[in-house]
Amino acid sequence: MTSGSGSGVPRLATRTLAKDVKLLNVVGKGRYGDVRKAKYHGQKVAVKIFSSRDERSWLRERHIYENVLTRHENVLCYYASDMTSSQSCTQMWLMTQYHENGSLYDYLQRQVLDPLELLRLAYSASSGLAYLHTEIVGTHDKLAVAHRDVKSKNILIMDNGNCCVADMGLAVTFSSDRGILNLGDNPKVGTKRYMPPEVLTERFNQENFDSFRKMDVYSFGLVLWEIARRCKTEYADADEYQLPYFGKVPNDPSVDEMRKIVVEDKIRPQIPKRLKNHEILRPYCKVIRECWSENPSSRLSMLRVKKTLMKMVNKLEFQKSKDLASSNEAIA
Repeated sequence: MTSGSGSGVPRLATRTLAKDVKLLNVVGKGRYGDVRKAKYHGQKVAVKIFSSRDERSWLRERHIYENVLTRHENVLCYYASDMTSSQSCTQMWLMTQYHENGSLYDYLQRQVLDPLELLRLAYSASSGLAYLHTEIVGTHDKLAVAHRDVKSKNILIMDNGNCCVADMGLAVTFSSDRGILNLGDNPKVGTKRYMPPEVLTERFNQENFDSFRKMDVYSFGLVLWEIARRCKTEYADADEYQLPYFGKVPNDPSVDEMRKIVVEDKIRPQIPKRLKNHEILRPYCKVIRECWSENPSSRLSMLRVKKTLMKMVNKLEFQKSKDLASSNEAIA
């Protein structure tokens, strides 16, 4: 068993994790297996359980958390990993911080957002992805990481209402210093619904790390659209939650079905008019369009997305405080 440095959970001794963790209810399911809510010495944690056939995903995710990433507030906090046996089957565990609110996908289905909540969700998620994409050279070195499976189900909502990025099982790393691009040993690809045109047509350069970053940006544009649908404004209500390309493709679309819509027909989800008509949110619509551009080189960098969203958060917070001050003066 191996362990990471998560706040609140001490370094764990070998072979104690499975013994000391009490598994509770299933809170999520994915291509790899289940995520269970659990208790470790009285503290709530999440345990992601991989079956033996998904050992590569487990090894990759464990490697990224333990050897590549340092702590960041918008990346899921990792505690430890272990292998255990259950009913004569080998299971591989990843133990992380538990987030009661679940994924962004779950959250958007039950919550309507105001413009500031929309921007805070979008900004915090972009901050996590920008951190992954950035190589850090110095005292605390960090390789650049591309996620490769950005979607609302792989972004979690923390207690403070901000997002953290999860699921590093398909991540790619890059060291510019050594010129090494590490794709890992996992042949699986990301979620078809979120695949960019160049992946659907297999016309992207696997030797170039920036190709993978641009893939993440396209997928994140679709996530921004999902968030946008659930935002109400002063003059218009929110739309019901929907996945990107709803009504155009089935629940589990094939690559061919996605290629027809995204590449041949050049369709993108419709951005709500109420956002286009909102003075402060109008640039948000532009960010979405620049993220899901057909040409990867025309897409924004994740750092640029983060900075643009931060400006919008600041502008809206300033506007709200100004409006509050005016109303207080009127009352006085």
